Parts: sequence; structure tokens; C-alpha cells
Amino acid sequence: MCLGVPGRVVEVSGLVALVDFFGVRRQVRLDLVDAPVGPGDYILNHVGFAIRRIPDDEIEGTLALYDELLREPDGDDLMAADVQGELKAAPSGSAASTASPRRTVPKVAESENTPDPGSES
Repeated sequence: MCLGVPGRVVEVSGLVALVDFFGVRRQVRLDLVDAPVGPGDYILNHVGFAIRRIPDDEIEGTLALYDELLREPDGDDLMAADVQGELKAAPSGSAASTASPRRTVPKVAESENTPDPGSES
């Protein structure tokens, strides 16, 4: 199953953004995103590409859904297992957590593990 994961844009440099995904920072390509993005915006990421800027009125609902998926016991739900697997697969040394990248209290990793922009996230 392929799944997009929401993240908060930390910074933008040309067609590459540094994005916080539940405490893990990754570089994401902006070539395909449906609208301009800037720091503080939320995007939906799929295999290293931002495919959608999440509208402000949808952010809370989207993050609530992912919070719920992250609380699911391992293996009980295939979508939850996929999201959990993506976060567990973060490069060693990153500060992955189950905290949501909320607008008010963003959880950001101390290290900036930024794999090749074309790699899966």
C-alpha cells in the first residue's frame, strides 16, 4: 500500500523543502505540489515528493487521523502499521516520536537527517 504522510514545512530552498514528519526531518521535492508552500505550511508527502499543500481548514483533522493511526497497536490495522513502519524506518540518530507536528508546538528532531530528495520517506 502507498500512503502519503503529512508534515510541516520548516524551510524552503528552491524546489526542495525541509519538512518535519512527527519529529523526523526530511528533504522533500516540491516539483509536484499543487500549490506554493512556505515555512509553517503542511504538505502531504509521497515517496519524497510533496503532492498536496494541506489547506488550513483540513490540518487539524488530518493530523488527528495520523495521531490515531500512530496509537494503534502494531499489526492491528494495515494503514497504521504502514505509517508506524515509515517512522520506525527513519535513519538512526533521528528523534522519531509519536508526537504530532502540531502548529502550536512543533516537534522537531535535533539532527537533520536529510536523505537524497528522490528517496522514499
